[in-house]
This record gives sequence, structure tokens and C-alpha cells, in this order.
Amino acid sequence: MKISYNWLKQFIKLDQSSSDTASLLTDLGLEVEVVENFHSVKGGLQGVVVGHVLSCVQHPNADRLKVTTVDIGEAAPLQIVCGASNVATGQKVPVATIGTVLYDKNGESFKIGKGKIRDVESFGMICAEDELGLGTSHDGIMILDDSIAPGTPAATVFKVEIDEVFEIGLTPNRADAMSHMGVARDLRAGLLQRNISVEFITPSVSKFKVDKRTLKVDVAVNDIKLAPRYCGVTISGVVVKDSPEWLQNRLRSIGLTPKNNIVDATNYVLHELGQPLHAFDAAKITGKITVKTLDAGTKFVTLDDVERTLHEEDLMICDEKGPLAIAGILGGKSSGVSEISNAIFLESAYFNPVSIRKSAKRHQLSTDASFRFERGIDPSITEYALKRAALLIQEVAGGEITSDIVDIYQKKIEDCTIFLNFNKASKLIGQELPKETIKKILASLDIKVNSMSDAGLGLVIPSYRVDVQREIDVIEEILRVYGYNNINFTKKFNATVANSPRTEDYKLQNIVASQLTSLGFNEMMANSLTTPEYVSLSESLNEQHNVTMLNPLSNDLSVMRQSMFFSAVEAVSRNINRRSLDLKLFEFGKTYHNLPGGYEEKKHLTLTITGSRVKESWAKQQKQTDFFLFKGYVMAVLSRLGIDKFQNTPVATDIFAEGIRISAGDITLVELGTIKKSVLKHFDIRQEVLFADINWDSVRKMVTNKIKFIEIPKYPEVRRDLALLVDEAVTFDDIYRIARQSEKSLLRDINLFDVYSGANLPEGKKSYAVSFTIQDNTKTLSEAQIDKIMAKLIHNFQNEIGATLR
Repeated sequence: MKISYNWLKQFIKLDQSSSDTASLLTDLGLEVEVVENFHSVKGGLQGVVVGHVLSCVQHPNADRLKVTTVDIGEAAPLQIVCGASNVATGQKVPVATIGTVLYDKNGESFKIGKGKIRDVESFGMICAEDELGLGTSHDGIMILDDSIAPGTPAATVFKVEIDEVFEIGLTPNRADAMSHMGVARDLRAGLLQRNISVEFITPSVSKFKVDKRTLKVDVAVNDIKLAPRYCGVTISGVVVKDSPEWLQNRLRSIGLTPKNNIVDATNYVLHELGQPLHAFDAAKITGKITVKTLDAGTKFVTLDDVERTLHEEDLMICDEKGPLAIAGILGGKSSGVSEISNAIFLESAYFNPVSIRKSAKRHQLSTDASFRFERGIDPSITEYALKRAALLIQEVAGGEITSDIVDIYQKKIEDCTIFLNFNKASKLIGQELPKETIKKILASLDIKVNSMSDAGLGLVIPSYRVDVQREIDVIEEILRVYGYNNINFTKKFNATVANSPRTEDYKLQNIVASQLTSLGFNEMMANSLTTPEYVSLSESLNEQHNVTMLNPLSNDLSVMRQSMFFSAVEAVSRNINRRSLDLKLFEFGKTYHNLPGGYEEKKHLTLTITGSRVKESWAKQQKQTDFFLFKGYVMAVLSRLGIDKFQNTPVATDIFAEGIRISAGDITLVELGTIKKSVLKHFDIRQEVLFADINWDSVRKMVTNKIKFIEIPKYPEVRRDLALLVDEAVTFDDIYRIARQSEKSLLRDINLFDVYSGANLPEGKKSYAVSFTIQDNTKTLSEAQIDKIMAKLIHNFQNEIGATLR
């Protein structure tokens, strides 16, 4: 938000520098991000002075050029070559001296330098109005008043306004500071805290009066919840034209483009007081004005010449023929003020913030008015702002007030009352502030003390502070005005160390996150809001289980995610589109479900990989990630958490081309697999992607607080290998399970190190090469013991899966 320093000084007479003011505003919570210079004429005419043409003769080498001698108030006159046909001796003219920077009509800068034109030296430029940015004419040089002394800065002659503009990073809660008056209020409080007494000057409306009662417009409000207060007045005999220079400069300084005097006046009051207003052409209003909602599907063309389809909850300003404006957001094309308008109906209102916010989002509109209405404005200044705007319109456009003010305010919005406890304030601030200091700060913020006791203060919050609704809010207000930097630090440092088990969620997350990052993974964080369209891509999702947002930012962010799968694939797609092809991602997050028994949240950990295993290098051959590498990552996570008792079963889902489910009994711990190409195609992904969904809530329950200790074995281990010929349907998991059941005490490890199928094997068969590691922690194994174990394994393989040795 932009705030003009000159404009600010109309509320508070300041003599301090802009940098000091910016520093104070930042301390008060209105962070000044940058201070920019503003000139009503670009460049401020710096380096341009008034010159007196002492002589003017024909250029010796050019018919259309003149050689002039110009006095600019310095010791010696300047020789300047000029091409204007109207230059003559005795004239007072604007002269751009050497080094002056001017701007062309496109805003491009050019610097005046010493030059030689047709062999004659020139030490400056006599300017036309378009070269100075004072107009569009280039018919000749500007001729100035003869009474102006040579050397007078052109900025003084043309009354160039010089201003400094604060760019404030306003937080959404500070609706009260969305105007120059609001910023000035805060500034006054900060100055008073620093013992600088200033007068707060507000625009006077004492001259407001009804001149005639010849143009009355009746108003009806159908729903006072949507429009708690609505004011209006008519002004007749206005002349719509360009605004005076001072008004245009004020608007330009804060980045607004002047339109005409009526619109500019309403914009001026909006940024001055924070109250949006709207002017209707009174001649285009039929009958009375009604503030109401219309049927869904009603068509309405707004001022930006766009036809919009209305929602049944959109609040509209209507006459007897139909809609005139979307309340608090944007006016209609058919009722706007134009050059031929001579009477207006001026509106000032307080609309329900939620209603305005929803309508603005639905129509994807963001205007200065909606920006303020949806955050909450001050309902107590609705009439005051209307009078201020009416007087300003009379000043810049003429006209007479031709009706009494219509003010529909059936149920007054009461000021909020809060009790401030001194002890609680001291505890939260970390320091006991004197009670008189607290009262002084509250008074500077227009917070009235209704009652006082030893325990605290009964307070009445002004209506413009919509963000101060609780005791903690009042304490925050006291603290920011007192100054966070003024709170003392104690020399004693107190710390509390909580004794929490290693199975605490955040500890387990840190353990796993550290492990995954050491394996080359990057943590991602995705939005929990997503599009409802993803439900159609997965049979496991149910549209009825969507948690729908009441006030969505857009349709793409209108529901809470039921699955973290689509967040991961979106991230992969985005990175691949930016040529980041090798990815290892993980995310801790939640899914949200609207179940018959109520809302439910589930925590998950997802892993996603795609692309090459390692970075491209001359020393290593490129190899793509695959299912077995990915499965190893998942197993490593479970192993790190001490989970080693689970079963693997193949799983077929609508997102996996092939995959497995890792479970403990009936509880699913993990589902992982290769994503189907048809799903990847929806996200424009053309390379293989693997995804794992770890049910974090279930995994956490299986983690124990016990730490297992295993002594390093003293006796050697023995490895034996078997080449088993098995059916195609047999999996390594079958072999692993049989081996574990056959020898539970001495069998340490089982590893598949080769798989072969093809030539020289019977049809429907494949060969598994499996290693078995055997070890006794109490003694060295004998050959007889080893042979006995291996014989038992071979026997069980033959009986259960029909395996034979190759």
C-alpha cells in the first residue's frame, strides 16, 4: 500500500525526515518496505532553469537552425543551437543545462550533453513543452513570462510537486491502516509515546448543507445482515471534466491514474479516510434503489465491459429496471458517470465483509473498494465520508446538494468491550509497565477506559479496530506502541527441557527425515487444498468424502486432499517441466476425509523417485531408478524405526502398474509401486515414476521405546548358495518365508543375487540364485550342522514350492 508523505502531513504537522517517519512506522508494525521519490513532472525538471535569449542569429551552415546566446543567471551566457522557428531575442525560455536528464513521451530518459551541431558548439537545449513533460505540443519552444528572472529553477516556475511515498507492507489484519488517516492515527500514537505532542487534523465537513430538495432517490435494503449501513445523497449541476492538478498529483503519487473529477474525488476520499464510495449517474436510475440479491444466472455488464453471470448470494445495487453495481466491488457500465452526466447519486455504505469477499473471489475481481470492504471498514464514518466526498465534488465539479442524506442503519454495530488484566499483560509482555503508561498508550489509540480497578481496565474498542477483539489483541497493541525494542532483557536465562520418549512424532519424523536426506532425498511441502477433479482419477477416492471449503480461493483449491499421491505427482510434473529430471522427494503430511462418523485426518509419509540413480559422471555409468531400489529405500525407513515383522503381498490399484503392500497382520503399513503411464499422461509426464505411501499413524504405533542391543558376534559366519529352479509364479518372498520358517535361530540373512529365465530352462520355469548366511553366536558351526540346515532348506523348498536344484 502506498502512502504519500505530503498527504500524511495534512493529518499531522511533521517536521521530521521521511526516514525517521518510516522507521517509526516500521516499529509500530506498519513496515515501510521502500521510500520512493515522486515528482508531478517526471525528473522534477532538475537542471532546467529559466533563460533570457540575449541574441538569436542564423546558423551559418543550416537554414532551419538558429544560434542563440542565453543568460541563465550565471557569470557567462550559454551558446545554444536551437531548431525552433519561434525562438527570438528577448524571450524568457526554459533551458535544459548540460547534464540534465529529460524524458520522452514513452518515459525513456535522455541526457543533455555538450554537442556540436553543423560545426557550431551547443551548451544546452531550449525546450518545448513535450520535451519537459508539461504537455504534448512540439510546435515550438515554450515562451515564459517576461517577469521571471534568469536562472530561476523551472520546478519553481511550473510548481512541480515533490513528494516521498512510503510503500507499506500491510498485514491483512490491519484494516484500520488502509488509508492515510489510519496511518496518521498510528503515527500519532507512536509520536505521543516518544513524548512528541501533535495535533490530529481531520477534514472538516461543517460546510455540508442541503442546497435544494429537488432530486430525491429512495433507498431500500432487503437484508441488513449483508448491508448493515447504507447512505446516499444526490448532487445536481455537476460538470464532469479533468480534475485540478493538485488532485491528480495526489492520486498519481500513490499509483492511481486520474479519470475525471467525480471518480477522482471518490478515489481520493477512499485513500484519505478508508471509506469506499461510488457515484451513479442519477439520470440512469429508474425509481428507487434497492440493495438485494438476484437470481442465479442473471447477466450483468460491469464497468470493465465484461458480462458477468451473477450468483444468488452476490449483493447487488439495483433500481426498478435491474442491477446497477456489484455492491462493494465494481459498478455497472450502464449507470456509470460520463462526460454528459450533470447529476449523481453518491453512495457510501458498510457491507458484510464475508459477502464481499466471496463475491470478489467468485468473479475474480480485486478492486480498491473490495480490498477494504472484505477486510472490514469503520461503520461509524459512513455518513462522515459521504459528506466529505460531497463537499470535495462540489469543490472540483461544482453542483448543489439536492437531497437529504439517506442513512439506513437499522441495527447499530456496537463497539467491542474488553477487560484488560494487568497481571496477564505483565506476564505476556515480560515486563511490568506502569499503569499510567498503559492508559496513555490506550488513549493514543482511541481505546476508551470505561472502568478501572486494581485488577485491570474495562475498555471500549473503537469501531475501526476490527482486529482488536480479545484481551491478547489489546496487549499486542500496547506492546507495539510501547516498542518491542524497549522491553528489557533479564540477565537470568530460564529454560525448560521436556522429557519426552523417543517415540514422539516429531522425533521419529526427524530420524526418518535425516535418513532420507542422507540418501539424497529432498523434503517437499504441498498445499493441503486441491482440486475435486482428482477424485475421478482414482477409484479409492470418494467424492462424498471430500472436505469442501466454504470460501475457496478457486475451484482448483476448493477441497482438502484425500490422498497425497496427486500432490507428489504435481511436484514431479512441475520439476520435469523445468528440466529437473532426476528427483527424490519425500513429504510428511495429512489427508482429510468427510466420513459418516465425522471428519477425520490421517498422517502419511510419501516417497517419490524418478530419473537417474546418481548424477551424470564420467566415472559412473548412468542407470535409472527401478522398483527394487525404491523398495530398498522403503525397507530402510522401516528398518530404521525398528519394524522388521511384516508381510509383502502384490497389490493392484488404479494408480500402480505393479506394486506391493507391506502390512503387519490386517494393518497396511505401506503401498508402493510404479505409477501407471495413463495416470502420468494426465500430468504430462513421460518417464517412469515410483511412489510409496506410508501410513505414518500405523507405523508410529509399531515403534517401541525399547532399544535393542546385539553383541558383535565372536564366531564366523558361513555362506552357502543355492540355484533353485522354480515356477514362474513363485516369488522370492515365498523362498524367504520358507527359509525363515525352516531355520529360525541360526539363519542370519537370505539374499537373492541372480534371476534367470530363458534359454536352456524348461518352459514356465525360472532360476533363482539365493545365498544363505548361517551363524551361531555361541560357537563355531561344524560342517555337519551346516549340511543339516541346508538339507532341511532344500527339502522344504521341494515340498512347498516344487523347487529343484540346478
